[in-house]
Order: sequence, then structure tokens, then C-alpha cells
Amino acid sequence: MTMSSEIVDINRYMTELGQRARAASRRLAAASTGDKNAALLAIAQDLEEQREQLMAENQRDLEAGRAKGLDAALLDRLELTPGRIDSMIEGIQQIISLSDPIGEIFDMKYRPTGIQVGRMRVPLGVVGIIYESRPNVTADAAALCLKSGNATVLRGGSEAFHSNQAIAASIQRGLEQSGLPADCVQVVATTDRAAVGAMITMPEAIDVIIPRGGKGLIERISKDARVPVIKHLDGICHVYIDDQADNVKAFDIAINAKTQRYGTCNTMETLLVAEAIAEDILPLLGAAFSEHEVELRGCPCCCEILEGCIPATDEDWDTEYLGPVLSIRVVKNMDEAIDHINRHSSGHTESIVTENYTRARRFLSEVDSSSVMVNASTRFADGFEYGLGAEIGISTDKFHARGPVGLEGLTSVKFIVLGDGHIRT
Repeated sequence: MTMSSEIVDINRYMTELGQRARAASRRLAAASTGDKNAALLAIAQDLEEQREQLMAENQRDLEAGRAKGLDAALLDRLELTPGRIDSMIEGIQQIISLSDPIGEIFDMKYRPTGIQVGRMRVPLGVVGIIYESRPNVTADAAALCLKSGNATVLRGGSEAFHSNQAIAASIQRGLEQSGLPADCVQVVATTDRAAVGAMITMPEAIDVIIPRGGKGLIERISKDARVPVIKHLDGICHVYIDDQADNVKAFDIAINAKTQRYGTCNTMETLLVAEAIAEDILPLLGAAFSEHEVELRGCPCCCEILEGCIPATDEDWDTEYLGPVLSIRVVKNMDEAIDHINRHSSGHTESIVTENYTRARRFLSEVDSSSVMVNASTRFADGFEYGLGAEIGISTDKFHARGPVGLEGLTSVKFIVLGDGHIRT
């Protein structure tokens, strides 16, 4: 079917697409590591060759986005800069270098009956990914699914339609060059929202759905899906500056966690500061945030210390701003910080800045989020930074995967039994 933003019979189109994905998944599951790596290398090379075309198609999306009045954070996520194309290609190359998890056999044990029982890592099958804004997800997701032996159906946001189709063209050429089925990776060629409704109600064709986008999208998919969902709703991330923190480290981490990039799920949204050091460090941080034009919303104590700080509402502590706004609260101690985090966090990423080893260990143990850090910016909560090559999403669920979902998160296991004519008596 030709690429078009308008397809008349969405249900028929999606059914055919799902059937092709299911058939391709069976061939891909049997592909060798060499075959999969050859396809990934061909895709990376094609993306390199198509840089100008990728940028041109991305400009079409950016111009349309500006005309529609998309905010700065959304336009930032939508933009394909040369550096982001570099990262996209590097992510694929890193995935090539990672060990292939498929076929790995582990936990083999002899049972008293003489049989051996273990587990083997296998693909999930067909992974459906629904995402907004960031066109690099198209390449990242396709590469991770290919390496982990999964066929994938990708449905990007309408705001990135031309960018996604340009990346999809590179993926298709790479697959054809390597001899793997082109249907291993299919990018939905319509902006009709009915395609999402079809994807999440096709358990016969799709084994798992991974949504990446705003809270509204993820809530809708979680509510309506008939296919299992790996998700996170919010990225309400915290940094706690302990009264035994190194002030230089604390300053650098807090500024980086908030301002390095605003529109990401691992950006700090709430800063917690121990009251014993609040009057010393908050003025320094306030001045730096002011230079970055970050709006500060704080507790009464914070508002007394920082001129121009807006009183925070109860809603602020539960808000993912995805922009230059930061909530700040002064807390008595680490106990109060942990209590605040466990009440208001979305379970994504939290960090403590401290030189006290005992407190750091307590923070790691008692904070219940998918990533917990010591003396590091929350911006490191990312599959690429974790050495996963790339990530297909960050899960704040506790099943089936948690945290950045890389190759292993896209696999399941089956029990295997080795015998030699054994029968049960």
C-alpha cells in the first residue's frame, strides 16, 4: 500500500499490516545474528546517505508545526538536528555491537529425575509502538526490535509524518539489501487516529503495545487496549540535595537535570533541598535558573529565600511541566524528602546529592522508582546512556519490564527440558 496520510479503509489496512507483521515475525525469529546485524548496518548506512533528505522532510514537519502553533517544547522534540541524526545512527551501531539475547539458554539445572530444566530467551513476536513527536524513535525502535527478533508496527504522531516516512524508507531499503522481509518493520502510512484504535485491539496480530507520548495518549491506550501495554504515564523526576552534599556537585547536577533539555521524561521537575543548607545554595541556584529563564514555584520557605519565586500549589508537586518551570521544596531531612518523593513521584527517576554513604544507600533502598541515582543528573535515565544501545521506552510498570526497555526487555523466556528417553513415573 502506498504511503499516504489518508487511507480510506483503516481497519482493512491495519488488519493486512498486522497479518504481514505476524508472518514476518516468524521468519525474523529464526534469523541469525549476522543477518540481523547486516540489516542494521545497511539501515545505518542508508540514514547516513540520506541526511539531506531527512532534514528536508523534517523541515516540512517543523514548518507545519509552527503554523499549527505547537509550543517550543514540542517543536524541540520534533526537530531532527545533525547531532540527533548522528545519535540515531550511533544508536544503531551500538545495537549492532550488543550481544544478541535470542536463543540464550540459562539457569540449566539437573532435576532428581535426571532431566535438565532451564530457560531460553525468545522474541515477544510483534511489537506495536505508538509515539508522538520524536522521529528518532522510528529508527531506535526499529533497530531494537530487529536485533531482539521482533517484527514491529510503528505509528508515529501526525506532527512528524514526513520525518517518520523518510526514516521508514531508509529502514525498508536496508531490509531489502540484507534479505530480511520488508514487513519486519512497518511504519503506519496514515495520520488517521483510527489506526491507533485498531492497533491496540489486534491481539491476534500484535503481542505488546508500547506507547510513548503525553499522559492523555498513554491513559487512553491503557484504558482501551486489548493488547498488553508497557508504559509510563509521567516523568515527575526529583533531585534531593542533602545537607551533606558537595555544593559544587549539587549545583551542577540540579542545573543540568532541569535545563540540559526541557521536553524529556527524565528532566527534573521538582527540586528538594535540606533546610540546613537551603539559605546557602538556593540563592545560587535561583540566579542560575533565572539566567535560563526557568520559572520557579516554591514552598513558603523557598519563597522567603528566593525573590520572584511563585508560591507552589498542591497541583505543582504532581505536574510534569516538560518546559522551563521548576517546583522547589525545602525539607527538614532525607526522611521528609523520601516521603515527598514516594507520594508525588511517577516512579520514573530520582537522584540524591550527598557525600554520606549511609544516606545514599538508604535512598537507593527506600525510593521506589525505576531508576534511582546518587550524585548524578536524572538526564542519565536513558537507554543509550545505560549502554542499551537505545531504548524503546521507559517503563514505570513493575511487569513485564521496568526502567529503560532495551533488547532484554523486548524478550520473553520459555522453559526448555533436556532428557534422554526420560519418562515420568
